[in-house]
Amino acid sequence: MDISAYSALLFLPLALPICVYVTFSDMRDMRIPNQMVTALFLVFAVVGLFALPLDVYAWRYVHLIVVLVAGIALNAGGVMGAGDAKFAAAAAPFIHLGDVQFLLALFAANLLAAFAAHRIGKYTGLKNIAPHWKSWTSPKFPMGLALGGTLALYLGLGVWLGK
Repeated sequence: MDISAYSALLFLPLALPICVYVTFSDMRDMRIPNQMVTALFLVFAVVGLFALPLDVYAWRYVHLIVVLVAGIALNAGGVMGAGDAKFAAAAAPFIHLGDVQFLLALFAANLLAAFAAHRIGKYTGLKNIAPHWKSWTSPKFPMGLALGGTLALYLGLGVWLGK
């Protein structure tokens, strides 16, 4: 992985609780709160100043803009929710450009695992643990489960396998 273990170690403790809450919130309410998107952005904005060289830090905002534009287009096409697009954009600066191919593979694997786990929960007795969750009855999939999980896994793997 091209992300530095140092930067992943600085980002992970603050980004992980946000990712966990996003997965929970999206399964419970089928929405990602704007406060969590803002919090994730602020984690990068503040911690990034210490975790990354200044030129790299500044260029990472381009990641945010590119993913936000793509997310807006996907949202307009009905492919993903607005909260998903905003969360993906806020998560984009955390990703080292050299890790994009790895991240896409990680996201694909995590998306399949999250979908399978959600459907197993939805159609078994596990649903009774939280019967009021909107994701059990919605025809849509709570993408925050996969998005939050992917960022958390990426940063965790970055701590372990990063440069």
